[in-house]
Amino acid sequence: MGDYGSAERRPTTKRRKRFHHIASERELTDALDSFAGFPKLVSELTAGRAGIEYEIVRPGHALTSLTRESPSRFWPSPRDIRSDLDEFAPSGKYDSVFVFWPQRDLKNSTAVPCDAWGLAIGASDWTKDATYAAIANAPSSAWKNEARGEVWLHEWLHGVSAHFAQYGHVMPERDADGGDLHGYVRSPTAGWTEYYRDLMNGNVLENGKRFGIPSGAWA
Repeated sequence: MGDYGSAERRPTTKRRKRFHHIASERELTDALDSFAGFPKLVSELTAGRAGIEYEIVRPGHALTSLTRESPSRFWPSPRDIRSDLDEFAPSGKYDSVFVFWPQRDLKNSTAVPCDAWGLAIGASDWTKDATYAAIANAPSSAWKNEARGEVWLHEWLHGVSAHFAQYGHVMPERDADGGDLHGYVRSPTAGWTEYYRDLMNGNVLENGKRFGIPSGAWA
């Protein structure tokens, strides 16, 4: 897991726009406190079949570029932190990599255009064979408006779902994004964790069949 201090957007055109923001200690504390709840969620939702061990790294330099994902979305892709992946997360060292980045200046209400709080992709050579997710900074209220660790779990599940799908386990439509599609209702205190529980135990009902990551697959 890494955190970075500033960013320069790099559109596909020659024109460049600059955005500078240093995440405050409060923003870092909020993110780290949420992240600390992520391993507990994984353990609880899989009845102890899966567990998370992690290390936190704080690079001593700024994030200096972003990748244009769509006309309205920029994000720190593996390309933008290539040297850090080479140094801190070479292939085989980690199963997953998370990046925390300062997407918005909360004080001045300015931000890098981005379509989502978190973005994620599956493991590949590009990601050093680890699932990869980027989570942006947010107001304290946003972190408190979900189950502790939920945003990290959600993005992680996108990559993990892709991993297990490669081994023949069929995922429900939209995998981690499929809660409302499959009839689940978000809880004001537990967020979408009941849906994630079923996703992580192969119990999401779709067209009369159960899909997701079978409980035994975690072994």
